[in-house]
Amino acid sequence: MLDDALVSGQRRALDGGARGAAVLSVGASLPRRSVTNDEVAARIGKTDEWIYTRTGIRERRHAEPDERLTDVAAAASREALERAGVAAAELDLVVVGTLTADERMPNAAAALAQELGAARAGTIEVNAACTGFLTALSIGAAQVEAGRAARVLVVGADFISRITDHDSKQTAMLFADGAGAVVLGPTPAGAGRVGPILLRADASSPEFLYLSREGGSTIEMDGHATFKHAVNRMVEMTQEVVAAAGLTLADVDAFVYHQANARILKSVAERLLLDGARVVDCIELTGNMSAASVPYALAIADAEGRLRDGARVLLAAFGGGFTWGGAIVEWGPANG
Repeated sequence: MLDDALVSGQRRALDGGARGAAVLSVGASLPRRSVTNDEVAARIGKTDEWIYTRTGIRERRHAEPDERLTDVAAAASREALERAGVAAAELDLVVVGTLTADERMPNAAAALAQELGAARAGTIEVNAACTGFLTALSIGAAQVEAGRAARVLVVGADFISRITDHDSKQTAMLFADGAGAVVLGPTPAGAGRVGPILLRADASSPEFLYLSREGGSTIEMDGHATFKHAVNRMVEMTQEVVAAAGLTLADVDAFVYHQANARILKSVAERLLLDGARVVDCIELTGNMSAASVPYALAIADAEGRLRDGARVLLAAFGGGFTWGGAIVEWGPANG
């Protein structure tokens, strides 16, 4: 049940005297190596078509041993910074959502800030699995809205291939690597473009999708249970965040969901009676990139010309833990 006080508070922040936050730009980057279904199928004893019919995936990127998460995140970040006209030295905060930082210390955000030359930026690393980017976006937008930061880099980046059992029929065909980034900036009071962001979690059944702390461990997943929860939670979150923004589904121009599985995307769209043309689906050539999938899909939608200035975009994700969340973003910087 959506908390009425929360909805009221978020609407006051959007409509009232507090300054807002806007997405100024988006960037994305992938590792070098492409892995086809034929390569995966040879390991798990299946076929290209068997994998495609169950996932909607034809190929995905896997990082080479010499590639660092920081490097791929930096490439996405540089693209976003250049498009926003913001220098790394101007950043006040870098927030990175990831499961797979290069090191435990320094954290992924600190390593990225160093790589970019963001010498005066504070850094925060967020672990919320596939909901990592939305969680990072919530933190970054709040800092801008509160006046504690003027320029914030928000990144979702993961090398999930490094924590995947490549002989498992449950996970080998799904997971992949990549990065996406957005730059946030302030808007005048009442002109905020980043709207409500809602986050949820339920750790009561961790056995459905989990990763232990033991060295060399890989993701364990109950595919059927995870599928059912993902569809139910993303449908519910879509309805909740649209209501929190005072909108209807018809008011949303593009639905940018976590690219977990094409069948999940189709099921969510069918449950909500959405026109498939309004749902971004780019999983065929990327696979499930965890925290990177939402910003990467946003970058694809932007490159395809689907995000005109002022377009209303719904972002939603579901990930291990379980964690899930949703956001409404009005595309483009506010000028008023």
